Amino acid sequence: MRRGSVDIITLGCSKNLVDSERLIAQFRAEGLKVRHDPETISAETVVINTCGFIGDAQEESVNMILECGELKKAGRIGRLYVMGCLSQKFRKELMAEIPEVDGWYGKFDWNGILKEMGRKWHGEIGNDRCITTPPHYAYLKIAEGCNRVCAYCAIPLMTGHYRSRSPEDILDEARKLVAKGVREIQLIAQDLTYYGTDVAHRPTIAGLVQGLSDIPGVEWIRLHYGYPDQFPMDLLPVMRERDNVCKYMDIALQHISDPVLKRMHRNITAQQTRELLARIREEVPGIHLRTTLMTGFPGETEEDFGQLMEFVREQRFERMGAFAYCEVEGTYSALHYSDDVPDSVKHSRLSTLMRLQQGISLELNEAKVGRRFRTVIDRLEGGYYVGRTEFDSPEVDPEMLIDASAATLGIGEFYDVRVTGAEEFDLYGTVENILT
Repeated sequence: MRRGSVDIITLGCSKNLVDSERLIAQFRAEGLKVRHDPETISAETVVINTCGFIGDAQEESVNMILECGELKKAGRIGRLYVMGCLSQKFRKELMAEIPEVDGWYGKFDWNGILKEMGRKWHGEIGNDRCITTPPHYAYLKIAEGCNRVCAYCAIPLMTGHYRSRSPEDILDEARKLVAKGVREIQLIAQDLTYYGTDVAHRPTIAGLVQGLSDIPGVEWIRLHYGYPDQFPMDLLPVMRERDNVCKYMDIALQHISDPVLKRMHRNITAQQTRELLARIREEVPGIHLRTTLMTGFPGETEEDFGQLMEFVREQRFERMGAFAYCEVEGTYSALHYSDDVPDSVKHSRLSTLMRLQQGISLELNEAKVGRRFRTVIDRLEGGYYVGRTEFDSPEVDPEMLIDASAATLGIGEFYDVRVTGAEEFDLYGTVENILT
């Protein structure tokens, strides 16, 4: 056991990661040695930041808590604390089942961990964080909570109503990130496009993005987790006209069949969805859209799934993920619908959908061969520099692979790269010149 040390384990989404980074800054202000997601867990204090979104994520979180509980019983770690979404939703049940945990904290009260440890909360730190991503990019969370009522989603049950951070607070944090060397900001929230509605009674995300793009040193701003219903159209000119706002939008659509969308409580129709996508592509030429789709939602028929397949063929999304419906306790669908699509059918449809997307992705990537793209270098790995274009988010999107024997490149630097080869989910390229 390493005395005076803390191991923090983050599970789930980038929004959780931001919370962990803030907690790391607090621990280090107290003089503690902190590791994030270590290969071997051995600290005097261990904090697990959990995810509770879907069944697989919940299971992963519970298994990690149980694993660390065994380490504690064996004397290999000292105190064990749990925070985050899973703890927010199932705290009482988990407390009774896993007594090895010294303290349970939710999504918003995790500052109490320091108090329980006899440590001080450093309010003077403000928005300061210890970045755990490569130093040239960072996630910037602009809001908490969600006001949507999607039938399958437990997030509002865990995070409560939408709460926008003030633009001044967000811009201040962005400037601090840039001062640390961050050049690419990944803008995140549970629902980015709702930003400001809880305060101004209308979305104000366009003005916020414009303000962020004015900050010297911000090379790229990438937008994550938009919502199709009541999409703020004034955001599109900002994306089109600002060179440092990536032509990229992550907007989860879930389905296209009207009966399924209605049962999901998505408040949008198939026609409205198609009209929205057409307008986005018209107003922001060259934009790459990432979406997430679901198979096997209660009541989904073969006809519904057929419409989903045709929609994907028609739209040819540049980026797409999908998952099979998993009933989550407390959600509207769990309370009111029968989970009537067999798991085998859910996953068969999922595999069929992703095979279709794999072919589309290959075709779209092959069309890029011979073209040049501004590319940031994230790391050196296996004889290749690994980078991303403005159309690629870290960890989930295609990467640009550049032969490391052909040039010496700087991590976090931007280069002009010509695509020389393509696979389903990766590109190969050569550097032509440095961009400033």
